[in-house]
Amino acid sequence: MLALLALSVGGFGIGLTEFVIAGLLTEVSTDLDVSISQAGHLVGGYALAVVPGALAITPFLMKRAPKYALVLLLTFFIVGNTLSAWAPNYEVMFAGRIIAALAHGGYFGIGAVIAAALVPEHRRASAVAALFAGLTIANVLGVPAGAFVGQQLGWRSVFWIISAIGVLALAGLVTLVPKTQPEQNQLPLGQQFRTLARPQVLMSLVTTAMVFGGMFGVFTYIEPLLREVTGYSASAVPWLLVLFGVGLFAGNIVGGWAADKNADNAVLILSILLPAVILGLGAAAAFPVFAAIMLTLLGLVGFATVPGLQARVMRHAKGAATLASATNIAAFNLGNTIGVSLAGVAIAADYGLHSPTISGAGLTLIGLLLIISARMAAHKKNVPAQ
Repeated sequence: MLALLALSVGGFGIGLTEFVIAGLLTEVSTDLDVSISQAGHLVGGYALAVVPGALAITPFLMKRAPKYALVLLLTFFIVGNTLSAWAPNYEVMFAGRIIAALAHGGYFGIGAVIAAALVPEHRRASAVAALFAGLTIANVLGVPAGAFVGQQLGWRSVFWIISAIGVLALAGLVTLVPKTQPEQNQLPLGQQFRTLARPQVLMSLVTTAMVFGGMFGVFTYIEPLLREVTGYSASAVPWLLVLFGVGLFAGNIVGGWAADKNADNAVLILSILLPAVILGLGAAAAFPVFAAIMLTLLGLVGFATVPGLQARVMRHAKGAATLASATNIAAFNLGNTIGVSLAGVAIAADYGLHSPTISGAGLTLIGLLLIISARMAAHKKNVPAQ
């Protein structure tokens, strides 16, 4: 469906904005005359800004038609990336990153509601997966391509291209996405925020943060693990990351299909598999072929959790599905920050490059315990799984 494709293009641009700068830090730090660590704040600052963007901006857009809410959010996205491309100094660049990040949570949160409304109920998780397909493609193709273009033409050219992608997504949104009504039977705003504290919703949000944070903490430090432990050369790493990206893309499809069948069962099974895969990657790190296989499985199983987690929080937040959906996107990013920080602490404490697989598996196991607890609580209250 063309409408889903248009939504996915916006997701591609937003995913590219968040992750591509990690491959351009040296160029950015040199051009803006800051240290690598300061340039790194452009990554962390973006991730943290997603949270207030989701919680502060999304509520003000929920009374509008979702299509026009996304138009406004994409305008934020375009302005932020244009500012980043033009930035004469670090402070302006940082401001551009924050402005772009404000669109992130709301776009995927409201976009997930629109995507679900475009298809029959039994295909809603797959529709949400289609929205997130842009994010996976950004990781598979966009980030390596962006790093290459930045090295050849300068890092600013990448952000000009991303701004153009935003304009393309905006045009597709206006022309291809039908106008739908705001979420029906919305609760008053104060009650919507209280809905986030419902046990099932809250456990879903924390599960999202733990499960995805565990995976992302491992992925962030995968390059030194592959080079220094597995023994791969620097030139082999991009190809290994392509394998991870292929796993992401396949996981998005598999996860959408599984969540359409039974979102709770999909999340439970994948939450059992993910810590096993993460620990398997740590155990296989000394063996090049097995490490490559486990890296692919990490992407597949890790991202297969996304449609189910998103569908679950939307289902349990009746009357506040849009706000809960956007908050779940914020939980993904908050989890990323937690996972990366915990893995970094483990490495700094001299526990070795294997340690992120231990900390990552630990976070995902917490997520597994939460989802089991949520299912038990629902069973006691006779709440149906689906």
